[in-house]
Amino acid sequence: MSKLLCTVWLLLLLVNLGWPVRASPALSFRRRYGSIFSFGNSYTDTGNNPVVFADNGVFDPVTRLPYGSKFFGRPTGRCSNGRLIIDFIAQRLGLPLVPPSLAHNGSFRRGANFAVGAATALDAARFHDGSNPGNQFPLNTSLGVQLEWFRVAQAFAMPHCPRWLFILGEFGVNDYNFSFGKSMDEIKSLVPDVISAISMAIERLITHGAKSFLVPGTVPSGCIPQILHYFAKDDPAEYNSTTCCLDVYNRLGMQHNLLLQEALEKLRDRYPGVTIVYGDLFGPMMERVESPAKFGLEEDVLT
Repeated sequence: MSKLLCTVWLLLLLVNLGWPVRASPALSFRRRYGSIFSFGNSYTDTGNNPVVFADNGVFDPVTRLPYGSKFFGRPTGRCSNGRLIIDFIAQRLGLPLVPPSLAHNGSFRRGANFAVGAATALDAARFHDGSNPGNQFPLNTSLGVQLEWFRVAQAFAMPHCPRWLFILGEFGVNDYNFSFGKSMDEIKSLVPDVISAISMAIERLITHGAKSFLVPGTVPSGCIPQILHYFAKDDPAEYNSTTCCLDVYNRLGMQHNLLLQEALEKLRDRYPGVTIVYGDLFGPMMERVESPAKFGLEEDVLT
């Protein structure tokens, strides 16, 4: 994930939480948030991926270079050659980088990351219907499983919950991607359940005292190179004439994001003392695809 996109999304977060972005009052940030707890997939995973994949006998490419090469100088388990958005957020708050819960033996008083690459919002069993018996994915690392890891880590019993920032997601992209190949009506039927799983997770955390949430929407899957490769269409009309993205998958993401924002608004009304910020991943990624020259790219980013 690019440093530029990380910066755009981080600035969005700061503005929405009412933080000044012109100055750098790191001390006031530290007073507001003492730690970060995060859940999600590869967009957030800071190192749980290798542990889970090894336990399941699955090869994990993020354990080799060039992953981690541009910032850490070595693979860290991040699905990036550098930092992730969550790393920039932690640094901006004056906090340590959020440690992966499954690969960390120290204290979680300054936060913990329960995200795992390829994780889904819905239980993994829902995707193992026998139609593809040789496929291990998704692994048993869903949002519900991550919440259980959080409970087992006894984080609920820690005394500083009101000063914790919870990052919940991104969730949804893997639920849909693992379903590609089915009819679009079948895939769309997952969206309300995915949104419900996210909403219930937020409520569960609120009941334990959580006060601040960042909840990212999903990405434009129709622009992801792997999707364009594995689900290529014969009909040119399936592709956006400007971006060359697959419109049907991007419309799915837009539907998810619309329903997610509606669900978050309902939660804000129900819990007026809780801050819930929606994080837009879709918009900045589409802007980069639609206007590559604006970001210093001379050619179409998808070619």
